[in-house]
Amino acid sequence: MTPPPKNSLPVQQLLMPTYLVKIGQLLQAISPRLAMRYAAILFLTPFTYSLPKREKKMFDNALQHDIKLPKSKKNIVVYEYGDSAKKVLLVHGWSGTGTQLASIAEELIKHGYSTVSFDAPAHGQARGSRSQMPYFIEAIHHLQKQFGPFEYAIGHSLGGMSLLRSIKEGLKLKKLVIIGTANSVTAITEDFIQNMQLKPQIAHLLKSHLDKEFGQDLDDYAGARSAKAVKIPTLVVHDKNDVDVHYSSGQEINDALAEGELYLTKGLGHRKILGNQKTIEKIVSFLLA
Repeated sequence: MTPPPKNSLPVQQLLMPTYLVKIGQLLQAISPRLAMRYAAILFLTPFTYSLPKREKKMFDNALQHDIKLPKSKKNIVVYEYGDSAKKVLLVHGWSGTGTQLASIAEELIKHGYSTVSFDAPAHGQARGSRSQMPYFIEAIHHLQKQFGPFEYAIGHSLGGMSLLRSIKEGLKLKKLVIIGTANSVTAITEDFIQNMQLKPQIAHLLKSHLDKEFGQDLDDYAGARSAKAVKIPTLVVHDKNDVDVHYSSGQEINDALAEGELYLTKGLGHRKILGNQKTIEKIVSFLLA
């Protein structure tokens, strides 16, 4: 196997298939470094899934645009949903799609808003096989120029971390909502390796390897570090039973925010939370207050 490309920032991998877990465990028994290199490739490769029924209405009715990002030259697919001039930017998480927050989008439309979202490179309908956090951030800034301005933004998981970083880099919003967002890349690698059922030693090797490949400490992209520059009201939503990103990440990000509000749920996990009506009502009421 070849190592991941240089200058590629890692992102978390979710819903690890059993056969990939078994391969990793076999490689770990042979060599921890071999298992680490295998994990590094998976870490940058999003999985693809069939479109859930709950997202079909948004997928079928949204205006879709195939766009090439100007800097990276990577492809994204943009979804414009609704016809209001009041717009909300939605950013999916790793292995998600531009319709992942469809239930939230439907509620926003009922309240007079439209949404803009996108399939990040190598996600959903967007071309490519590997992705990285800078592509998400580049897409956010590009959409602000081409489809904005946005009054609010909502990000899930990696999407939340990307929005925090984008605001630090100059993205202008009135309010922000992040859901199930990780704080540090170190924590992401640890959670990822735990999901692969590999030893903690592999996580340390993976983080060091990716720092070297990228040429910097990847925790510079940590959610809490970016949050220190975020001065707008921000709702931090996290579930106490999120096994992909521990809810302590949400607490740490909230502590770093100037105007943060922490909303903890229970029993919804990392993805079910996106369709929970009570959570959606909390998000909408926060934005419209």
